Amino acid sequence: MNKDWIEITIITSSEAVEAVQGILYTTDVKGVSVVDSEDLEFKKKHPGDWDYFDEEILNIKEGAVVKGYYVEEENIEEIVEYIKEKVDNLGEFGIDKGEGTIFVSKVSEEDWANNWKKYYKPTKVGARLVVKPLWEDYEKKSHELIIELDPGMAFGTGTHETTRMCLQGLERYVGEDTTVFDIGTGSGILAIGAAMLGAKKAVGVDLDPVAVDSAKENVALNKLSDNIEILHGDLMEVVEGKADIVVANIIADVIKFLTPMVKDYIVDDGYFISSGIIKDKKDEVIEVLIKNGFEPMEINNQGEWICIIAKKHKMITK
Repeated sequence: MNKDWIEITIITSSEAVEAVQGILYTTDVKGVSVVDSEDLEFKKKHPGDWDYFDEEILNIKEGAVVKGYYVEEENIEEIVEYIKEKVDNLGEFGIDKGEGTIFVSKVSEEDWANNWKKYYKPTKVGARLVVKPLWEDYEKKSHELIIELDPGMAFGTGTHETTRMCLQGLERYVGEDTTVFDIGTGSGILAIGAAMLGAKKAVGVDLDPVAVDSAKENVALNKLSDNIEILHGDLMEVVEGKADIVVANIIADVIKFLTPMVKDYIVDDGYFISSGIIKDKKDEVIEVLIKNGFEPMEINNQGEWICIIAKKHKMITK
């Protein structure tokens, strides 16, 4: 039986898209879709860089439309007020909010899925990795690795900057003997990407049972069940041993909280890839990483987001 969802629509500027998505991700949002006129124009002007373009979604001439989806039972009034306040305050950070209007409507689960899917197309996320929705066709190039994905209600489609930077980092650091732990695995996309790149083992963990089910389904879709284990719980409770790489695409405050514990799950000279960090929180996260024996090797940014790749120093005992 389909249930109803609440769709919150924000009309904003192309400049503010990442910031508005960031606002939604600080709430209990279950899914986000974006139609950005600048992205659509870029796709039309650079057809060689994109394999699909759906003219039907070009229904805005300028600016962007960001939609968030919530379960009906949540306190939507408070969430809407929170979003409105944060969007209105974007100007304090030098970001043009554009129109900045917000609309709320009710949609069925079936409508939500169908509406969302038409915005989700095959996406190149790195030098080799391509994320392809299960329902789309794609002609694979010889060097490419194709991640088949049906994210459902789980976060992680490869279209968001934070996810892309994590996947790009995995492309650079994963080797054939690598073990990867993916904290807050969502749709399982990062664990799947790691296995696709040759990791001998990837473990994805998530506190959300919906995400765990979604990740397991996506692992099976990609025929990687022998290489990937998906677990319900948090890193410290359900994972044993140490990884060469721990990747966490969450938010800055959670990364700061986890860092003192994460170091115990990474081998000496291993890497912690952390993303979901807004620019204003970058220095705070770096400070915590250094305090806990990590050396930032890369500080990457896309839009308003930061991804930090830090190396764990070997602990010297006296």
